[in-house]
Amino acid sequence: MPTNGGQNRLRVPEGVPGLLRDLIHERTGIYFEDGRTDVLLEKLEPCAQKFGCQSFLEYYYVLKDNKAGEWDQAWESLSVQETYFWRENAQINAFVKVVVPAWFEKHAIPFRVWSAACATGEEPYSLAIALVEAGLGSNPIEIVASDASPNALEKARAAIYREKSFRTLPLALREKYFTPVSGGWKLCSEITNRVEFRRVNLFEFAEIAPLARSHVVFCRNVFIYFSPHAVRQTVAMLALRMPPGGHLFVGAAESLLRMTTDFELREIAGALAYVRI
Repeated sequence: MPTNGGQNRLRVPEGVPGLLRDLIHERTGIYFEDGRTDVLLEKLEPCAQKFGCQSFLEYYYVLKDNKAGEWDQAWESLSVQETYFWRENAQINAFVKVVVPAWFEKHAIPFRVWSAACATGEEPYSLAIALVEAGLGSNPIEIVASDASPNALEKARAAIYREKSFRTLPLALREKYFTPVSGGWKLCSEITNRVEFRRVNLFEFAEIAPLARSHVVFCRNVFIYFSPHAVRQTVAMLALRMPPGGHLFVGAAESLLRMTTDFELREIAGALAYVRI
């Protein structure tokens, strides 16, 4: 496959930024406003250069036809992997202190949790640590975490983290569950064995349908990158499979109040969650 080494800037034919923007939106839900298409081009240009394209129009057809599996590379450029342990901890507290105990008061069957768009794994591992700390580790709880980025999932499975991942994690928990290794801190197998990772595109119904049957879905700080249409579509797909009473946690900066009538916003132990009605 030819490459130009990234030395020359790609040509930008008129109308092509919009074509690329719409293609990305159609397949991922991620949306770049008209004033931000330059950001999209900046993210994709190294991929296009590596592929040997001379213009963004060439790269548009490369992506459209998924030549040589180029979507994988595009995903890596577009994905946002900003996350850390104990993020928005009020929701984690509500999860372990209210939602999970309430389930096992009435059921003995496994409780299913899905951490969607988990990036490098800090969120699902935080849930697993919190469950163990709350004395719920012996209960049948299945945690599945997903992301569209293969590189992010590889890092999540390796479970080695650097300082910025620990910005809000209590030091006592870091010392209890992590061991210093070359390149960072390694999470212990007691926690990593509790989480299963899968590659999933949140905009593909066939991929999310099995996971959307979970009793709790964490899909936090994802919809801020989606268009309103993409948010409605994704939430509707979740609603089709989530059981009545299932809990959907989104980020503090995200609201579904005008996006769906399938979920009811409730306060749980000081945190907000959308409950499937």
